[in-house]
Amino acid sequence: MDAWPLVALVAVSAAVAGAARRTPVPAPLLLVAVGLLASYLPGVPDYTLDAHIVLPLLLPPLLHTAAIDSSYLDLRANVRPVALLSVGYVLFATVAVGWLAHLVVPGLPLTAALVLGAIVAPPDAVTAAAIARRVGLPARVTTILQGESLVNDATAITAFKVALAAAVGEGMSWGAGIGEFLLAAGGGVGVGLVLMVPLHWLRTHLREALLQNTLSLLIPFVAYAAAERVHASGVLAVVVVALYLGHRSWQVDFATRLQEAAVWKMVAFVLESAVFALIGLQLPFVLRELGAYGVTEAAGYAVAVFAAVVVVRFVWVYPATYLPRRLLRRIREREPAMPWTSPLIVSWAGMRGVVSLAIAFSVPMATHDGEPFPARSLVLFLTFTTVIGTLVVQGLTLPVLVRVLKLPGRDPTAETLAEAQAQSEASTAAEARLDALLADPRNQLPGPLADRLRTVMERRRNAVWERLGAFDPVTGESADDTYRRLAREMIGAEREVFVRLRDERRIDDEMLRTLLRRLDLEEAAAYREADGS
Repeated sequence: MDAWPLVALVAVSAAVAGAARRTPVPAPLLLVAVGLLASYLPGVPDYTLDAHIVLPLLLPPLLHTAAIDSSYLDLRANVRPVALLSVGYVLFATVAVGWLAHLVVPGLPLTAALVLGAIVAPPDAVTAAAIARRVGLPARVTTILQGESLVNDATAITAFKVALAAAVGEGMSWGAGIGEFLLAAGGGVGVGLVLMVPLHWLRTHLREALLQNTLSLLIPFVAYAAAERVHASGVLAVVVVALYLGHRSWQVDFATRLQEAAVWKMVAFVLESAVFALIGLQLPFVLRELGAYGVTEAAGYAVAVFAAVVVVRFVWVYPATYLPRRLLRRIREREPAMPWTSPLIVSWAGMRGVVSLAIAFSVPMATHDGEPFPARSLVLFLTFTTVIGTLVVQGLTLPVLVRVLKLPGRDPTAETLAEAQAQSEASTAAEARLDALLADPRNQLPGPLADRLRTVMERRRNAVWERLGAFDPVTGESADDTYRRLAREMIGAEREVFVRLRDERRIDDEMLRTLLRRLDLEEAAAYREADGS
């Protein structure tokens, strides 16, 4: 097996994603564009998406990273709008887009059109998270979009299976389809509930760093595979487990949290970069498979389906936002009102992604009767153009729309003030705890060490307040910036001495590694101390 194509994909996509941080273009869009261009360069191999790889191997870790960084409490507070989008909208879009495609494309059977509707129905979790981080959406809008994208894949995959069964001639009834949906959803949640407690127990009891990180990497795959084994939704199982682990992460050893954060940050960066590049690289294959449909004719259908996808989301989001509030007083009392700009952003932020393409590539070549699957090549093409269209049109214009609407984003000053107040309360509790401990004869410390504990605690108490203070008029640095710079300079001087002693053979390499690791930990501690964390 030639490993070069995979190495090249990861290396180039990571480089492009890194370069995107220095441009105003969001990384997903730049990666897709580079993938499109690279697909026609000579020597670039064919990268064909395989649903049997994307769904069980790429989707679980991407969902895990998105869910574990989400807020369970925020999602619970917004469960109604999230459910209306992740379940109601996906089913509505499946039927509405499918029906419109059936009317627009001559000879496209309704069953095949519904397959297409299910494929393009779910906005992408990775895209939603990436765009939301970049444009700085309001907190509640971000929570709703992230919550929708975490769950909607389960709805779409189940709807796809039902529509596909009808299209290939399995003759599934509406009742059977509803039953399968309920089984998949309930089973996925059930598997997640069963797994989350023992997995969390393992995380809190393992002490070997290698075992801890191995378990962390295995968790999303275990949850997904266990649910799929019982024909339940692996997506929901992964999300339920990740939300629980994220909500309980404070119970895990600090070293485990630091290691897992570093590992998953790297994994998410690599996978997200590769996924968006893969989307662009599909163009030659999709065009080759277009078959009897001309490019001009297919492009016309693509514009119609893209427009249907965009319009249908608006048709659902606005009534789903305001109609329940108008009908039920309990909702008006429990949930804050949303300005008209919020559903506008939610409607426009419906970018599709790699899950839609992976599902499309899983459409079989033939029905149960041995006949070719109706318009399979066109379904692939329309899925590809819809994904690209939403990424380019909506992805590029969403930041502009946010600026034009002047949406209130996060208030850094208010957040820092809340952080400082929380830190002050925590430091007061820590000070009382330290006094109680030092009063016990078993905990006696030399004066300098006890003073050091108090100094570190006081530094944490004051660090956040200092971020609200003035900058140095000479250097332009805040007190935190100066603290970090001086600590880095001091540690750098020590590091140079250790390296010189190694080169002079006064210490060996093993001792050098020990000393450098100690300095690395002290430098990390200095940065966290300056942040008050």
